[in-house]
Amino acid sequence: MNSNFTTMSPRTLRSDLYSFTNQEKRTVPPLVISVLASLLDRTISRNERDIAIKCDLKDERIAAFESCKVLDMSLQAFLERVFRYARVTPPVYLVAYVYMDRLCQFNQGLQIVSTNVHRLLVTSIMVASKFVEDLNYCNSYFAKVGGLSTEELNSLELNFLFLMGFRLNVSPSVFESYCSHLEREVSFGGGYQIERCLRNYMCGVEIESKEPERREPKNQLTRVL
Repeated sequence: MNSNFTTMSPRTLRSDLYSFTNQEKRTVPPLVISVLASLLDRTISRNERDIAIKCDLKDERIAAFESCKVLDMSLQAFLERVFRYARVTPPVYLVAYVYMDRLCQFNQGLQIVSTNVHRLLVTSIMVASKFVEDLNYCNSYFAKVGGLSTEELNSLELNFLFLMGFRLNVSPSVFESYCSHLEREVSFGGGYQIERCLRNYMCGVEIESKEPERREPKNQLTRVL
């Protein structure tokens, strides 16, 4: 086992998921990023092992999320990039996960695979940010973060909303149920492995209203998705 890893507890994860702390002061990514990346990695592996599972590319809205090539970046690294430049709060990642789950439930022809996951992630996180947060970045900024053009992300957002049937509300009880699901993922097998630098992170600071400083994402992802 890598010596740079330690155990994340369900209690620490829950504390993080309910934190609306000003993200500008965070020096490490939210704990939920590691759990979400792991869940999606396993989902993709399962879907791509089953040759019977294929996305319905006849549906133009579903096909819009397909990329011509797989991004050479792990989901963990991609989510950390979103954190680095967009600084959305931890609850946004959970709501984005709820959206992706709903999207697959509402559209049986949609399966999360390596060719669509990055587009689905950046779109769901952007929409979740608009739903959860009072202050958020515009579509053109999220497009830069995700390596898309503004026109592409605008189109993906529209397709996303129609595929969701505009059912974006996440009640407290639904939020809590998904939080519990992630906690079970963490507690399974004695704990979830995360980088040791996260061990000293403690949240629970009151909400701050300071507007985040705008960051310009590097262009390493431009036009690759």
